[in-house]
Amino acid sequence: MKMTLHVNGKQHTLDLEPDALLVDVLRDALHLFGTKKGCGTGECGACSVLLDGKVVNSCLVLAIRAQNKKIVTIEGLSKDGKLTRLQELFVENGAFQCGYCGPGVILAATALLQENPHPSDEEIRAGIAGNLCRCSGYVNIVKAIRAASAEIEETKQ
Repeated sequence: MKMTLHVNGKQHTLDLEPDALLVDVLRDALHLFGTKKGCGTGECGACSVLLDGKVVNSCLVLAIRAQNKKIVTIEGLSKDGKLTRLQELFVENGAFQCGYCGPGVILAATALLQENPHPSDEEIRAGIAGNLCRCSGYVNIVKAIRAASAEIEETKQ
């Protein structure tokens, strides 16, 4: 079945099975390996992508459900190969150790800051709650998101 997906600002017309999962299409057909395959049950968040600006677990979304919607993966955040400021702050704050959860957490944080540019620490933790990180303990992840929030405030003044 022919499907058209809009991924990271580009249109892709693909011949896919009706039951194809979005995570598999992103990784296998489009070679976007930043979207990780973790648990396959929506528990870990490693497969998180933005679908029309909302965080979803792509391991639970049929590709057909993503037609005519804007899909953004971690690869789609950077512009001209330059990291977003949020991504830079994750690096500067040592937010990750192994990095496996990184793409999903950064996408969740991106969506959170778009919806709520000045979240409390509690709201940050709630905003990234769908993403499991076994290495970091989340302290530096929260610190990086808080730093991004502070920079958003500074640019408004």
